[in-house]
Amino acid sequence: MSSLRAAPLTGLRVLDLTRVLAGPWCTQNLADLGAEVIKIERPHQGDDTRRWGPPYMPDASGQPSSEAAYYAAANRNKKSVTIDMATPAGAQAIRDLAVQSDILVENFKVGGLKKYGLDYDSLRQIAPRLIYCSITGFGQNGPYAERPGYDFMIQGMGGLMSITGEQDPIPGAGPQKAGVAVADLMTGMYATVGILAALHERSHSGLGQHIDMALLDCQVAMLANQNMNYLATGQAPTRAGNAHPNLVPYQVFTVADGHLIIAVGNDKQFQALTRVLGCPELAQDDRFATNPQRVHYRAELIPLLQRPLLEHDQAYWQTQLEQANVPVGPINTLDQVYADPQVQARGLKITLPHSVIGHMDSVANPIRLSSSPLRYQSAPPFLGEHTEQVLSELLGLDSSQIYALQGNRHDFFKE
Repeated sequence: MSSLRAAPLTGLRVLDLTRVLAGPWCTQNLADLGAEVIKIERPHQGDDTRRWGPPYMPDASGQPSSEAAYYAAANRNKKSVTIDMATPAGAQAIRDLAVQSDILVENFKVGGLKKYGLDYDSLRQIAPRLIYCSITGFGQNGPYAERPGYDFMIQGMGGLMSITGEQDPIPGAGPQKAGVAVADLMTGMYATVGILAALHERSHSGLGQHIDMALLDCQVAMLANQNMNYLATGQAPTRAGNAHPNLVPYQVFTVADGHLIIAVGNDKQFQALTRVLGCPELAQDDRFATNPQRVHYRAELIPLLQRPLLEHDQAYWQTQLEQANVPVGPINTLDQVYADPQVQARGLKITLPHSVIGHMDSVANPIRLSSSPLRYQSAPPFLGEHTEQVLSELLGLDSSQIYALQGNRHDFFKE
């Protein structure tokens, strides 16, 4: 008999009125943790990211399917239900689902759901225990509240791009966005935390509440030590390329066959690094003996470390530095990531059943719980896959009533 318990959010229902990435990332977290997530989508169109390709996920024969890889990144373990919210019957059906849900997550423009009676103030009258999370670019108040907000522009407005990229006057210098939509992703993560906190509070008060999440807020908050670097000095940090503003050496170095990251976090590790490189005298030099001094004399130190690193290849230096307990690592491409034995041992690549294309590869959630593990039940659903099931089981609607919620398109269930 298994000693494992049910996934931690088993028994909770989430009504997902989100699209693109920040909201779906949050609700995918909740789904992985065991919640039933009902994703409400526009009939015949669905989440915008369903069409954000190529690339598209391969079908059973290996050919591109109609499922965009972007959509697949944030929508596993969910049920897709299509309802035309713009009709009175559609709005009422969503309200009825909200009454039977524990959590609602939405990312409409501020005030955009009020005309449908799906805003927080309307729903709390009929569902006082509902935890309602709104995700917008700039939050529910302030001079920018009405503006649309997208990850790229938020990375710029929130300061991330001012500290990302090579420093002037290095060729190619300039502001640089991150390689993934980090403002969206961090907002989804913060939203997940907020929802779980509200769930715990509800266990005491018996009441839900409104959670106001803004991409700009999250982008600013996630700047961590760079925020404090500014607040402590009054000087805005600038771009430093692959170097660290507070630690030296903590950056990318060139070796005989490519590049290697060396991340020295304390003076003992620096002493070990200099021994491996054959220049132990650098650790005794007053300019470099302590990290504050190394930060001050960065420009003098880095060339002295770079010179011996050019003498051997990546594999050699990685072996030597690991043996000396100096943090070191390669810069892997994604094919190298998934071939890495540690990534394989941790099971980060998973395969999920898909009702149309047979199966779909995905990426495991990094949360590991010993006794109530996360669940992986299904790949991202095709548009409207669960409409009939959910609306008949939860709302008692018959086929003609369900059909009326689809905008009267006869080919709906074929899409």
